[in-house]
Amino acid sequence: MTEYATLTINGQTIELPIIEGTEGERAVDIRRLRAETGYISFDPGFANTGSCKSTITYMDGEKGILRYRGIPIEELAEHSSFVETSYLLINGELPTRDQLNRTSVQLNDHSLVHEDMQNFYQNFPRASHPMGILSAMVNALRSFYPELLYTDEGFEDTFLRLLSKVRTMAAMAHKISRGHKVEYPRPDYTYCANFLHMMFNTPVKPYIARKELVKALNVFWILHADHEQNCSTSVVRSVGSARTNIYASLSAGVSALWGALHGGANQAVIQMLTDIHEQGVSVKDVVRRAKDKNDPFRLMGFGHRVYKTYDPRARILKKYVDEVLDRLKLQDPLLNIALELEEVALSDSYFVDYNLYPNVDFYSGILLKAMQIPTNMFTVMFAIGRLPGWIAQWQENLIDPEQRLTRPRQIYIGSNTRPYIPIDERQKA
Repeated sequence: MTEYATLTINGQTIELPIIEGTEGERAVDIRRLRAETGYISFDPGFANTGSCKSTITYMDGEKGILRYRGIPIEELAEHSSFVETSYLLINGELPTRDQLNRTSVQLNDHSLVHEDMQNFYQNFPRASHPMGILSAMVNALRSFYPELLYTDEGFEDTFLRLLSKVRTMAAMAHKISRGHKVEYPRPDYTYCANFLHMMFNTPVKPYIARKELVKALNVFWILHADHEQNCSTSVVRSVGSARTNIYASLSAGVSALWGALHGGANQAVIQMLTDIHEQGVSVKDVVRRAKDKNDPFRLMGFGHRVYKTYDPRARILKKYVDEVLDRLKLQDPLLNIALELEEVALSDSYFVDYNLYPNVDFYSGILLKAMQIPTNMFTVMFAIGRLPGWIAQWQENLIDPEQRLTRPRQIYIGSNTRPYIPIDERQKA
């Protein structure tokens, strides 16, 4: 039996259906609200608004739960690869061995990009940010490759092409920005090992990817592969709701992820650590300032808007950060500061009481720096990881019969009707 929420406005009462998800989360269906009452809801940032029904990702911020297609993120990080997790997100089920082998072969076959695309890279100003370049180049892919075919085979071919070529394009952007020869992927390398090869191999210094770095990169990308209806995912769905092609939709997602409050958070962590080091500030003073509500200083990489307990992704990534730092024997003052801050945050009652635990951005910033990924490439790394989630969300939105063109309402607070004043009669300010 359907449950209803009763709403009374100016003496008029309407019943709004209650929708319940498989994990018990509940929502009031307000689709009839404006038609029957003339009212709309007001929810800046849509923090209390469900925009869709989804089968892809479940998260519970209060309990620190994150699952892809029902599988806990802890199990995927421990046992899966990024390619296998991408298959799960896009197709809904884990692949068989034959399916995974075929996917890996197709990713390798699609890994080259059209040589003419290098002309685009060469003509971007040297100071261009890699995220701006990536957004433009993802959009340009439609000009080089056929339009998406709306068949199972057509979907799969396009999705695999995107997963493979975006990785290659990201590495190309780095190489060209340094004036280096572009490195091509090797057929005998895995997806993650190939990325490190394309980033760091040179004709004079061959790069051999260490297995702990390959595993850490797999885990990093798995942890970032999807995260429910976040800012960039909502943008991909919103742009896709206009039946925009997938390349343009993903390009919009890249642009949204570029924002400092979204994908740029791990870069902000490294900038904060750099400032602390260059200014010679002690960790004790940093913590004191972070506790002072009257001080505008904010400690980047601690706490999370959704998670009210330890971010499960941070707990996982911490393990691999510790392993990488131990194996590489790195001596870096920024990493030392980060480890001091981590120790304080995990033991200080203020941080514990306010749930200001180190989040995934804190540990991912440390990991990427340890892997020698340039700071301006941090957000690009996030984008590669989020790609399968965006693809899965775009596809789900496309085939959902309940979805419509995204068109939020507003509360107008501007001037009432007023006349047009001829220019010669206007008062000077």
